[in-house]
Amino acid sequence: MNQAMTEEASALHTNRAVPLCIDLDGTLIRSDLLVESALALIASNPLTVFAMLVWMLRGKAYLKQQIAQRIALDIATLPYNQEVLEWVREQQKLRPVVLCTASDHSLADAVAAHLGGFSAVLASDGQHNLSGRNKAQALIALYGERGFDYAGNATIDLQVWRHAHSAIVVETSARLSKAAASVTGVDRSFKIPRTSLRIWAKALRMHQWIKNVLVFLPLLAAHRIFDPAAVSSSLLAFLCFGLCASSVYVTNDLLDLGADRLHPRKRRRPFAAGALPLLAGPVAAIALLVSSFVLAWFVAPAFLEVLLGYYVLTTAYSLRFKRIMMLDVVVLSMLYTTRILAGAAAVKTFPSFWLLAFSMFIFLSLAMVKRYTELVSALKLGKVTANGRGYDVDDIPLIQSMGSSSGYLAVLVLALYIDSTASQALYKHPHYLWLLCPLLLYWISRVWAIAHRGIMHDDPVVFAVMDNVSRVLLALAAIIIVVSV
Repeated sequence: MNQAMTEEASALHTNRAVPLCIDLDGTLIRSDLLVESALALIASNPLTVFAMLVWMLRGKAYLKQQIAQRIALDIATLPYNQEVLEWVREQQKLRPVVLCTASDHSLADAVAAHLGGFSAVLASDGQHNLSGRNKAQALIALYGERGFDYAGNATIDLQVWRHAHSAIVVETSARLSKAAASVTGVDRSFKIPRTSLRIWAKALRMHQWIKNVLVFLPLLAAHRIFDPAAVSSSLLAFLCFGLCASSVYVTNDLLDLGADRLHPRKRRRPFAAGALPLLAGPVAAIALLVSSFVLAWFVAPAFLEVLLGYYVLTTAYSLRFKRIMMLDVVVLSMLYTTRILAGAAAVKTFPSFWLLAFSMFIFLSLAMVKRYTELVSALKLGKVTANGRGYDVDDIPLIQSMGSSSGYLAVLVLALYIDSTASQALYKHPHYLWLLCPLLLYWISRVWAIAHRGIMHDDPVVFAVMDNVSRVLLALAAIIIVVSV
């Protein structure tokens, strides 16, 4: 805590009102600025994680300072606890309010400047970590024993409440209030929602597991749906991909907090909104990933290799490739195709050239739809670029042209397959398969027409699952295939 802050805070003694000292992390905001800033730095340069280990050897305060000097958080988009913030604004009219946090002073000053109304800011300064006992000693030195009210949210704050005039508790249950009441009077408490399975399911994006049904395509294409061993392997492969994908989704959300908070829908994701503690994210990501790889070994060694390749590719996409124009959509289409390769490895077969070519073109088209939709949304908001992407709104016609062309190429591949010897070997009535072509033509055209009107879901795969017309077309396609067998 530097001398200027100490003198400013000491001047509050002249005011008869008991000053309110309020914590930042977990209290005023539903997040942790150390974790936020560390994740932002890792997202910009993953190798800095090794530098953080070195900084940590010199103390937590030094670590916070070094990280804060290298990143620029968007303070305005942080997940503020609105109920607490409104109460603080009321208190600022009645008495001095001091922001007292273990976060680095540069970040704390930025928050105080953004919110306004704080009489002083007390924070870590690179040498002293203003947390727990250190925070208590600093406040006692400034205001005296029982000379201040303190608002906090964690058990470590009991070390401060023990010396406070009264406690203001931000909590998920009454347990913390009871503990605070044992050392001082509790003026009031704020309830924040507890984490639930529903919130975790949203963070893991369980609804996105529908994409993993692609692992069943090789099983269906090889006409082995009545092979119990192949079916069980495909089901286990589906589970492995779900766990692995959820691990990647959590990692991606942790590394993309800033961009997500600027997005009209993504800002409601659990980690971006502060509904889940950030520190729980890495733990969940590692546990999911380990579980996925352990189960994959029981499917087949080849499947494990494909799953590992998928993880490396999707991690590279999250860290870097999604910011590179055109490479991002190519990688997205490859990730979908990798699911088909994994399904083939699970049932110990190899997908045909036709299936791989079809999947590349159709999924490249859908990846283009995704980017097109993001750019249209950015245009409506008056933005020039899409957050965290390598495109600007001038690219909209180009994306539309390339995406729709890719979709029609998928129809061409399907038509060529129907007329090939490969389809004649698998189907008794391959000529019925020609009916699939107009269905796919209609679906691709409709998807792009909906995207052009600006009413497409930002994930076209989710749209395809939820859209009634798409469901009907899928049912018709299934009937055509069954009749052709």
